Amino acid sequence: MPILNRAAELHGEVTRWRHHLHQRPEILYEVHETAAFVAEKLRQFGCDEVVSGIGRTGVVGVINGSKGAGRVIGLRADMDALPMREESGKPYASQTDGRMHACGHDGHMAMLLGAARYLSETRNFAGRVAVIFQPAEEGGAGGAAMVRDGLMERFGIEKVYGMHNLPGLPVGQFAIRPGPIMAATAEFEIAVRGRGGHAAMPHKSVDPVVAAGHLVVALQGIASRSADPLESLVVSVTQIHGGDAHNIIPDEVVLRGTVRTLRKEMAELAERRMREISAGIAAAHGAQITVDYDNNYPVTFNDPAEAAFAEQVAIEVAGEGRVDANVAPLMGGEDFSYMLEARPGAFIFIGNGDSAYLHNSSYDFADDAIPHGISYWVRLAETALAPS
Repeated sequence: MPILNRAAELHGEVTRWRHHLHQRPEILYEVHETAAFVAEKLRQFGCDEVVSGIGRTGVVGVINGSKGAGRVIGLRADMDALPMREESGKPYASQTDGRMHACGHDGHMAMLLGAARYLSETRNFAGRVAVIFQPAEEGGAGGAAMVRDGLMERFGIEKVYGMHNLPGLPVGQFAIRPGPIMAATAEFEIAVRGRGGHAAMPHKSVDPVVAAGHLVVALQGIASRSADPLESLVVSVTQIHGGDAHNIIPDEVVLRGTVRTLRKEMAELAERRMREISAGIAAAHGAQITVDYDNNYPVTFNDPAEAAFAEQVAIEVAGEGRVDANVAPLMGGEDFSYMLEARPGAFIFIGNGDSAYLHNSSYDFADDAIPHGISYWVRLAETALAPS
């Protein structure tokens, strides 16, 4: 099945919805205007149930099929933007300085809204489809909040599916893999405390800058010397803060950064070695080092059977040779992982073409991808919920 005729017909209208959302970015859980827009559209489409406030500001619409009783599946899109200034130059650019849809969540919402409209019109399936619009993907764990709020139980969801755009993958193509497709994330803050003093008399101080410098270098050995070279592990120090003057050794330096892994065992290794290395550096320099380590999103793990199912649906939409069924995992994090821990399902990438990359101030979602995304969602729902 190529792109649905109805999806092509809806392209212009859905694009206008996308541009409206793009101009009005909201962040984390404060997506009140966005959620209201989504909920109103779902009511206009004739969804049988529209519920707001799941996971604080999430929205769920339920569409009953016309082919009798059956299972319930969930289709998820994320709603929040990023706290960054847009420099895309688009006529529909963000109207709020310092906020931008730089990850394409506006496009994700638009595609799922288009699919919800189609499914509400046709209802050519058995059972129910729950369209899920989630807040706070960008660091707020909105997926976990919706799961904790009883998302799966309240709507009887048995399987759940997600989709994200991917710059560099041509528009009209898809990519997926069984097993881990996106990384688990962790954040750390390491405080290196010494004894400050005059920079010209370092022997009277315990210099936390020197200790921190050794620590930054030593932490790189976790991936290169503690982990199996065939494993995926990233340890990145991204911030160093300390000192105010050229001639003063500070009392403290703070390091912050992130760890990304594709397996729980590697996450545990990274944390353990970070603490051991920090203790060793502290002893070597006579400093005090404390590690605050926060495990965040788990691995986004595709159930193998569901990944194979999603692959076949994507092939029906895109055609043979236009679906990469073994795409390399991305080391970015994704809180759809919480939903996949709660229910089996699959997460797929849809091509965004030759655009700026995600989280870039020049990024923009590719409107030409919209009919492909709508068609994928519709075909997935109708296939998964085909009458027996």
